[in-house]
Amino acid sequence: MNYRQFGSTGERISALGFGCMRFPEYEKDGKKNVDTDKVDEMLAKAYERGVNYFDTAPYYCNGGSEAALGHGVKPFRDKILLSTKFPTEVAKKPGDYRRQLESSLERLGTDHIDFYHFWGIDKEIYDDIILKQNLLEDARKAKEEGLIRHISFSFHDDPAVIQYIIDTSEAQGVPMESMLCQYNLLDRSNEQMMAYARSKGLGTVAMGPVGGGRLAAPTELYAKLTGGASIPTYELAFKFVLGNPDLCCALSGMENLDMVEKNTALASGSVSFSQEEWKQLGDAMDNLKKFSDLYCTGCKYCQPCPAGIVIPQIFNMYTYYNVYGLKDHARKLFDQYVEKGGVLSDACLDCGKCEKKCPQHLKIRENLKMVEAIFKK
Repeated sequence: MNYRQFGSTGERISALGFGCMRFPEYEKDGKKNVDTDKVDEMLAKAYERGVNYFDTAPYYCNGGSEAALGHGVKPFRDKILLSTKFPTEVAKKPGDYRRQLESSLERLGTDHIDFYHFWGIDKEIYDDIILKQNLLEDARKAKEEGLIRHISFSFHDDPAVIQYIIDTSEAQGVPMESMLCQYNLLDRSNEQMMAYARSKGLGTVAMGPVGGGRLAAPTELYAKLTGGASIPTYELAFKFVLGNPDLCCALSGMENLDMVEKNTALASGSVSFSQEEWKQLGDAMDNLKKFSDLYCTGCKYCQPCPAGIVIPQIFNMYTYYNVYGLKDHARKLFDQYVEKGGVLSDACLDCGKCEKKCPQHLKIRENLKMVEAIFKK
C-alpha cells in the first residue's frame, strides 16, 4: 500500500480509504441489518493489505455503519484512522454538537475520533448553522478534550466556497485540518481548490473516484485518450485520481471482499500516473470533449429554458455516450431524467433564446432532437 503525508496533520494516510456506506446488508422482519460477519472479514482484509483510513457517518447503511465499523476494527483500532461526520441539521440548541459526537463515539466503541467532519456542508449551512451557532468552538473544545483529533469538513457546493470555509475557519482560530470532496476523471471542478487546501496544510480526500460507478464499466476510453493499449476504465479512474499531487487519499465505498482485494491491489505499487502523465491525461480528456460533434461546456448560459428543458444535463448525457463511451450509464441517466418528469424537446417553444446565448454557437434545438433520438432507440 502506498502512503502519503496527510497535509499538516502529522498523519500518514493510505492512498486508498475505505468508505463504509455500502456495507453488505440482509433483511429480517422487514428491517435491513448490516452483515457484520462479512463486514468484519472485509475490514480485516483491508487492514491486512495496508488501508489505515476508514470513513463512515451516522446515517450510512440505515444507521448501522458506525457500529459495524467499530466492531470490525476493534482488534486494530489503535493502528488506524477513524473518520465520521456531524450532521448539521441536528444542531438546534446548545450542546447538540457534543451530544451527537458522544453518540458516534458510543456506536463506534472508541474514546476518540481521528477526523470528525462537518458533514456535506455548503455556504448556507456553514454561515447559518456552523458560524451562527458557534459550532467551531464546540469542535475546538472537543479536540482539547481528546474526543476528536482533527477538525474536518465534507463538501457539496460551488468550489470557490472551499476557500471561504478554509479562510474563515482559520480566522476564527479553529482551522480545518482535512477536506473530503468529489473528484474524478469526469468531475474535476474541485481541482483548483484541492491545490489551495493542500497549500494551507489540509489533508485532502476524494470521494467518488470512479464517478459513482460511471467509470466502472469497461470502455476503450484509455486507448481513445492516448492511442495506446487499452486498460480497464476502473483502473484508469483510480490511476488518474491518485496521480493528482494535491490528493492524499481516494475513498472507495466497498461492498464485498472482491472489491477490497481489487482496490487494495490498485492502490499498491506504482499504481498512479506520474504528475506529467496525470496532466497529459487531463488535457486529453478536455481535448477529446472539445473535438466532439457536440461540445457543450456546461456553462448553463442557455438556462433557464422557458419550456423547462434542462439542456446542459441532456447534452452531458450525450458526452458520456459519444465521447467517453459510457453508453449504458448515459442511457440510464436519460431514463431517470424522463421518469422524474424531465422536459424534452417536444415541449420546445422554438423561441431560440438558448441558441442566442450559447457561447459555442450550438444548434441546440436540432441537437436536442438528435440526442433524444439516440436514447429513445
